[in-house]
Amino acid sequence: MKEKTIDYILRATWMAVTKMYNEEAGKKGSTMATGFALINIDPKAGTPSTSLGPKMGMEATSLSRTLKTMEEKGLIYREPNPNDGRGVLIFLTPFGKEMRDYSKQVVLRFDEAVKETISEEELQTFKNVANNILDLVNSKKIYLTDKIK
Repeated sequence: MKEKTIDYILRATWMAVTKMYNEEAGKKGSTMATGFALINIDPKAGTPSTSLGPKMGMEATSLSRTLKTMEEKGLIYREPNPNDGRGVLIFLTPFGKEMRDYSKQVVLRFDEAVKETISEEELQTFKNVANNILDLVNSKKIYLTDKIK
């Protein structure tokens, strides 16, 4: 069998994790994107909508669609940002806080399951490798030379 590329391993793993999270979120009529947004909204002070996209690595269009759905489901509400007249703060409703807690528990349970299965040493190696790959990609130096045939 041909060796799997690093790209394949990363994508296949993330797709499996995404599927797992979406299946779990589906039990509550939600999605992974909604759960991720809920976790990234400050439950007390709210969060500026402009900082939410970068935190989540989401494009503005996708984020707008997600926030609109969340508002329709009664998870969030918006208020003008008193510090920035053009901006909006996103706040969680009581239902949003409840769903945020659920989303957090789903993520923490995944972490526990991984830690129960993988040794601390292996997990540290994984984190180091993942961070090195992230740094390499963010450096934008991979395709500076003409090595692609």
